[in-house]
Amino acid sequence: MDKTNCRDLWAELCSYDNLVLAYKKARKHKTTKEYVLEFEKELENNLLTLRSELLLHCYQPRPLVHFIIRDPKTRKISKSTFRDRIVHHALCSVIEPIFEKSFIYDSYANRIGKGTLKAINRFDFFKRKSSKNNTVNSYILKADIKKYFDNVDLSVLLSILREKIDDRRIVWLIKKILNNYGHMIKGMPLGNLTSQFFANVYLNKLDGFVKHKLKVKYYLRYVDDFIILDSDKEKLVNYKLLIDEFLKSKLSIQLHEDKSKIYCLGDSMVFLGFRVFYYHKLLKKSNLNRFKKNFLFLKKRYIRKEIDYEFIYNFIEGWVAYAKNASTYKFRQKFLKDFEGRFNGEISAKEINAYGKIMRKIIFLQTQVIIS
Repeated sequence: MDKTNCRDLWAELCSYDNLVLAYKKARKHKTTKEYVLEFEKELENNLLTLRSELLLHCYQPRPLVHFIIRDPKTRKISKSTFRDRIVHHALCSVIEPIFEKSFIYDSYANRIGKGTLKAINRFDFFKRKSSKNNTVNSYILKADIKKYFDNVDLSVLLSILREKIDDRRIVWLIKKILNNYGHMIKGMPLGNLTSQFFANVYLNKLDGFVKHKLKVKYYLRYVDDFIILDSDKEKLVNYKLLIDEFLKSKLSIQLHEDKSKIYCLGDSMVFLGFRVFYYHKLLKKSNLNRFKKNFLFLKKRYIRKEIDYEFIYNFIEGWVAYAKNASTYKFRQKFLKDFEGRFNGEISAKEINAYGKIMRKIIFLQTQVIIS
């Protein structure tokens, strides 16, 4: 018997302590938002009401707020209300550890201790291994899935979730969250914490197929972007065909033909916001432009006293940690010098260069929008 069958997951999810923890996670970096302040006016009553709705099975998610971003590509973001985000966190707190144990090491999106930078570093390690330190030819299959979030088959997803969760009440709540997107059959809203988690659960099946069936050694995935490295180009051609067949037959999704290609290691290839070569990496121009745009926006908010200096400092600190993985030394030095001048030396360039304390969670320049 699975150990999870011995636990009352629903009781854990609905416990007041779990809802308080979920509330704290949902409000992180949003403590000054009006909707958070409004919820906090009657915090205990609001959490107890939410708990009652869950226990009585009368919980109903509020309509999603949809908006379009173009940063750089056009995407539709669907944002849940704050109270619903608390429920999402409460759900993930209980079921995420169950699935985390089955995830492969080289799945890097939306997981504690992983992330974009870890994926880039792992890719650097793989390319040295597959090419024997650039002494033999090596090739990369870089692929992603066509309109992934829009095409996730909800019946397949629920079937995968039920493999480890047999509590009908948990499944009922998951259905409520998924059906709130309005599609009922296919698609998850881009921007929800639950969608990020379910995306990993869904493609964990692909990870298992690639690692255990195809026996691929050098494979890593970040959401629906993945790469495979090998010295045999024909093997990669075959992997691509087998993976596409698996995705279509088992998960009702398919590779994006235009974005799924085989590269010679050393050729320019874009991966997670970097233009990757063998000996160096460059930031995409769109990423640099996005950073400048975001910084100017934050500067205006700072002038209007909507954010404090620490917020901007954390933004810069995180961006420097991200950008230093590419050949950006001159750009970073110039920017940091300008930054010090603009903010009247509130903090020295030397301190910024040292990156201060341990890097906080990077909340920008990610390849996926995260709204939790």
